[in-house]
Amino acid sequence: MQDLQEKTALVTGVANKRSIAFAIAERLAHFGVKLAIAYQPLENKDAEKKLRKLTEDIGPALLLPLDVSQPESVEGLFDTLKKEFGRVDILVHSIATALREELAGRPSDVSLEGYLLAQQVSAYSLIELTRRARPLMEGGGSIIALTFIGSQRTTPNYNVMGSAKAALEANMRYLAMELGPEKIRVNAVSAGPIRTLSASGIKDFLDLLHTAEEKSALKRNITTGEVANTVAFLASDLSSGITGQTLFVDGGFNIWG
Repeated sequence: MQDLQEKTALVTGVANKRSIAFAIAERLAHFGVKLAIAYQPLENKDAEKKLRKLTEDIGPALLLPLDVSQPESVEGLFDTLKKEFGRVDILVHSIATALREELAGRPSDVSLEGYLLAQQVSAYSLIELTRRARPLMEGGGSIIALTFIGSQRTTPNYNVMGSAKAALEANMRYLAMELGPEKIRVNAVSAGPIRTLSASGIKDFLDLLHTAEEKSALKRNITTGEVANTVAFLASDLSSGITGQTLFVDGGFNIWG
């Protein structure tokens, strides 16, 4: 995708090599995008060191800590982006969290604390990052959020995250309508189940993987690379007429009745 060359991107949510965000960063770099990779600040310095070594192969221009629950962290990141890049063409939102105990069990037992945490980090952060990125997207840009079918259909052991992803998708649509006149497009990619670090927190996740493989139209699970390809498409001018949409990359699992 030649039009991606020399563009700049902020990719959030890289945790390890199996992360969807890592595959996205790799693919954007392949197409010549100048990258800033944001990661959750880690208490384990060895883990942080490994992450820095991992991203060396991608060659990001910037590797920056980002805690979306701390306004000063968000502000500091965008101050650095403005100073180093001047503008941001692409923003990839791949951030989500929930208390492990709030995922399994009865939805009616979800605590207010757990509900608000999931909403703030997984859904409200899209609004906050978009607000900060907007002044750096003068002339247009593309914002892509990662979501999951549990936002639209009940999924075992997804509970509070289903509510958060539903809010994320609603935020995406409202932001798309607001930012459209500024040539900023906002979309979401709903990936099928993939073995990632975040997925490990979902009880009986292997059952979900097997169900998706059995019931999807393609009769297989999808890969992080396939999700990354779709994100690259949405970041490029090839998708210039698409905004406010949730694109499913799940082998057709979402059409199963």
